[in-house]
Amino acid sequence: SPIKINLGVGAYRTNEGKPWVLPCVAKAEQLIASQTDLNHEYLPIDGLKTLQDCAAKLMLGEFANKNKESVVSIQSLSGTGALRIGGEFIRDWLPGRQIYLSNPTWGNHNSVFIKSGLKLSEYRYYNPKTLTLDYDAIITDFKKAPEGSVILLHACAHNPTGIDPTPEQWKGIAEVMKTNKLIPFFDCAYQGFATGSLERDRYAMELFVNLGFEIIIAQSFAKNFGLYGERIGCFHVVCKPEHSAAVRSQLKLVARHMYSNPPTYGARIVTTVLNNPTLFQEWKENLLTMSGRIKQVRDLLFAELKKLGTPGDWSHIVNQIGMFTYTGLSEKQCEQLTSKFHVYLLKSGRISMAGINTNNVKYLAQSIHSVVSNQSKL
Repeated sequence: SPIKINLGVGAYRTNEGKPWVLPCVAKAEQLIASQTDLNHEYLPIDGLKTLQDCAAKLMLGEFANKNKESVVSIQSLSGTGALRIGGEFIRDWLPGRQIYLSNPTWGNHNSVFIKSGLKLSEYRYYNPKTLTLDYDAIITDFKKAPEGSVILLHACAHNPTGIDPTPEQWKGIAEVMKTNKLIPFFDCAYQGFATGSLERDRYAMELFVNLGFEIIIAQSFAKNFGLYGERIGCFHVVCKPEHSAAVRSQLKLVARHMYSNPPTYGARIVTTVLNNPTLFQEWKENLLTMSGRIKQVRDLLFAELKKLGTPGDWSHIVNQIGMFTYTGLSEKQCEQLTSKFHVYLLKSGRISMAGINTNNVKYLAQSIHSVVSNQSKL
């Protein structure tokens, strides 16, 4: 077939289907290249200090500035590396605790935490009948979780569903977690990429720390900086000030045996952008460009499906946010999309919206319409 659509890749693409080097990143690279006093020596085990500080502020806002002694941050190998650090830290210092993952969740979560030696449990998250958040089930499952259990929460742009709790629902989740003494572990891979707003996308984390929670955060700069191959992220622990030194010491021991030292180049890029007011403003504009394009193709796909009269509601496509959408397509329908129309997606029905553009959205809608309409006639 001359037309093939890849909806599986988890990376941003332009409307032409190409990777995008963010303009603010390109300018930061030029600034770094012009510095003649830089070298290629090892970073400290916990990484670039300036990155740790600005990354914590990005996650926690003013809380990070006002409570510096309570926030322990180390540089990590992107978000996945941060998750693995967290897994080993929980295994060693919260022994016997279960970690609860949403059902569904990102496919790598299970492997990362199993390899970390943790016992996995799950909580219900998605209602496949309504294609919406199953808030009541979340609350019920959290009430049943043993005291001290660790709950992995997607800070924004839940992967794979694209469905996030509302602010009021986050408050309800925080309330039941506080009552049951559950430990929040936030996975934040899409800050700014989800809604276009850094502040809105960190809402849940700020809410929890301002309510007095001690929390854990895995932070990635892959998606929101387009630095997929540089493996830049941070791992944060918000704890009692008197525990900070011990927490940092143990995190450095985990990093030391895992990878010894984190990479320098991407850390310099992120730090340069975040600490330069002009580049920081441009980065926020770049985030709006990426999130805006994703929203545009959501609107276009929804409009095309409605125009075709495709059976079903399809409003979930525009109600979900972030890079991924849970289409509600069955495994059989997904297989037909691939075999008959060369539309490549996961069997779960998850698609990457970044693979859609103005050149292929009509073909995609027609393909979905065909498999859904044919099944409805059976």
